[in-house]
Amino acid sequence: MRITTLAEYGVICVLHLARRSTEGPITGREIAELERLPGDYVEQILLRLRRAGIVRSTRGARGGYALARQATDISIRDVIEASETTTFDLHCVTHPVGEERCSSSHNCSIRPVWMLLQRRIDDVLSAVCLADLLAEEGEVRSRVGLPAMPESGRALPVLG
Repeated sequence: MRITTLAEYGVICVLHLARRSTEGPITGREIAELERLPGDYVEQILLRLRRAGIVRSTRGARGGYALARQATDISIRDVIEASETTTFDLHCVTHPVGEERCSSSHNCSIRPVWMLLQRRIDDVLSAVCLADLLAEEGEVRSRVGLPAMPESGRALPVLG
């Protein structure tokens, strides 16, 4: 799985909106400037997020974007799917090696592994809501089940 800039920037944008939820709407250009992201790209992502019902927009002099729902009701999966359209690209579906080899009628022993991986990724992303990411990194690590950062600041390896 590769997190694209669409997905990463989408999460950054909604996290920015969650942090300032009591301050009212903010324009996409302001978010882009404050987060040091490309303005046109941010506007494109915010449009996708609005269409998915994650953010709402207000027109006018004090207009801009705000979260459409509470941060506790928005999963990271919701944001990535709205930004990216999928959380995990089943390559055998989107870029088949061969039409007959990768068709659903063909017996493929690899496909179930990719499908399981997609389900697990979706489960993890669904279990983390935007509100979880409002805490400091150490707290977020604990919430998602990762070990604490050692004093050196380098992450401990994840053992599974």
